Amino acid sequence: MDIREDDLSHPQTIALLRLHLAGMHANSPPGHVFALDLPGLKTPDITVWTLWRDDRALGIGALKQLDAQGGEIKSMRTHPEALRQGIAAALLDHIIAEARTRGLRRLSLETGSGPSFEPALALYRRRGFTSGPAFGGYEASAFNQFLHLQLGA
Repeated sequence: MDIREDDLSHPQTIALLRLHLAGMHANSPPGHVFALDLPGLKTPDITVWTLWRDDRALGIGALKQLDAQGGEIKSMRTHPEALRQGIAAALLDHIIAEARTRGLRRLSLETGSGPSFEPALALYRRRGFTSGPAFGGYEASAFNQFLHLQLGA
C-alpha cells in the first residue's frame, strides 16, 4: 500500500470522491450533508491523500487546517471492493501522524449518525476519538455527531 498526497486530478481519485458524496447523500437527509465536493477540497487549507495498491486508488482522506492548533478530518472513504482490508485505518493513521508533524493539538470531525456510520465510528473510537461539541461552524442535529482527538501539547 502506498499513501500519496493527491492533487485531485486522477480519474480514480475523482471516482472515489463521487462514491463518498453519493454515500453521504444516501445516508443523510437533505440539508444535513457537509461533505466537500471536488472544488471544496481544492483549497489551500486542505491536504488530500489517496491510498493506492498497485494501480488502484482504494481510499481517500483529507486534513483541513482549522487554525494553528486544530485540524479537521474530511472526506474519508474506502472503495467498496476494499472494505475491511485496513485501508481506512492506514489513511487515518497517516492523517493523525501528519497532524502531529504539523504541531496540531487536536483533530476533529463531523460525521453522520445511524447504523451505516457505525464501522467508521468504531475505527475513530479505536484511535482515541471521543464524542464532543460541534465545532467550526457546524450545527448539531439528530443526523450528525462530532468526534475529537487530543494530540497533546
